[in-house]
Amino acid sequence: MKKMNIDEMTILKDPTSSFTTYLERTSPELLPGNRGVRAAQDLSPTATTIVAVATDKGVILAGDRRATMGSMIAQRDIQKVFSADDFSAIGIAGSAGMAIDMVKLFRVELEHYEKIEGSPLTLDGKANRLASMIRGNLGLALQGFVVVPLFVGWDKDRATARIFSYDPTGGCYEETGYYAVGSGSLFAKGSLKKLYSNRASLDDAIRMCVEALFDAADEDSATGGPDVLRKIYPVMISVTAEGARTIDEAEVAEVTGRVLKARTIRPDGPEAKL
Repeated sequence: MKKMNIDEMTILKDPTSSFTTYLERTSPELLPGNRGVRAAQDLSPTATTIVAVATDKGVILAGDRRATMGSMIAQRDIQKVFSADDFSAIGIAGSAGMAIDMVKLFRVELEHYEKIEGSPLTLDGKANRLASMIRGNLGLALQGFVVVPLFVGWDKDRATARIFSYDPTGGCYEETGYYAVGSGSLFAKGSLKKLYSNRASLDDAIRMCVEALFDAADEDSATGGPDVLRKIYPVMISVTAEGARTIDEAEVAEVTGRVLKARTIRPDGPEAKL
């Protein structure tokens, strides 16, 4: 029989439902914040922009597809929006490679907790777990490798959709109605501020997200607008009481077509009602 070392005995005596804590004890070098990095920040692709719109029926999370590296376009069709589990989703802005690693670890973290505890985390618990993971990346954030996600989900206890934003130090903040992160967020939030209604349907929310990403791409060179020629459209996920669902690309393309048609008449987008 193999003799256990001290670390293995400690884990058996003190099991944890946190996969991140398990890695800290067993293989800390695998955590995103503990990996060696290159000093040149512009060698790391950066992902922007993410928007979210909540209604009484659910929440839509959407992201453009462009990643930049300095002044260059690193990738035209990167995916920045992912389902976290059956009732939540996460969008990433910032250093793309580390952000994607964090998403993968976060998804395993939620799955690991549910297997160990026999029940999923509450939505608040998920949001707080993500905050602690961002806080663990603080050392890299101080070197310029910032990861700023946008987290959304359906709260079963409250029967409502919720949006959570974060700062690079791991601060977690609940947002009301809509929000955006990334380099184009200023313009996206300005667009959503004029379009948003809490009485909107999910179809309306999809249209608002497309309009916001158009406006962000119109002002921010790091944000990529829908590319009709290459058939590259925003990735969108809806989260409702029925669960998280990736919106079909054909549906997003159809909404994008309607927005483009309207903007041939009014290039700056729809006129806000007074």
